[in-house]
Amino acid sequence: MAEKPQPVRVLYCQVCSLPPEYCEFGSDFEKCKPWLIQNAPHLYPDLLKEANDKEADKVSDQLQSVDISSRGGDGAAAASSGASASKQEEVKRLPGGKIKKKEKQEVVIEKIVRNKRKCVTTVKGLELFGVKLNDASKKLGKKFATGASVVKGPTEKEQIDVQGDISYDIVDFVTDTWPDVPVEAIYFIEDGRKVPAA
Repeated sequence: MAEKPQPVRVLYCQVCSLPPEYCEFGSDFEKCKPWLIQNAPHLYPDLLKEANDKEADKVSDQLQSVDISSRGGDGAAAASSGASASKQEEVKRLPGGKIKKKEKQEVVIEKIVRNKRKCVTTVKGLELFGVKLNDASKKLGKKFATGASVVKGPTEKEQIDVQGDISYDIVDFVTDTWPDVPVEAIYFIEDGRKVPAA
């Protein structure tokens, strides 16, 4: 006589109410991670490894911030905690274990030819030196007597588009107008390669 089939018990996530196999496709996967680590670690071994790495990082940060020397003064502890804080500013850890490096401070100038005769010069990266892009576009438009505007580029970052080919004249203007921008930080895009302006 065959055994009577038993109903299958399906585990559902307490956060998003999906089966755990489908949590990563839901809208709140970040919120589901702690529940998944505790209740379904076999489905997401990467999450368990990531959680263990975070715990190890916390422990190592705590060990680095503790001063073991005989002085035991507050100055040494403050110095070591300041060092770990600056270390965290340089490298930012993203979800999934990826590391985001600090963005380089550089101004990139590119000439884009359209309709075989007309050119547009794009200036990217001025905001990294504390320059307000709206003010910069007005100054560039007045200096070169052309249209200049702030637009979003293909990488969703704002850049200045200036009508005309002013790519080589713009370097002197940028360094004179904004002394915080060094000539060594200005680059041109020529034939798909980044070339220093100096």
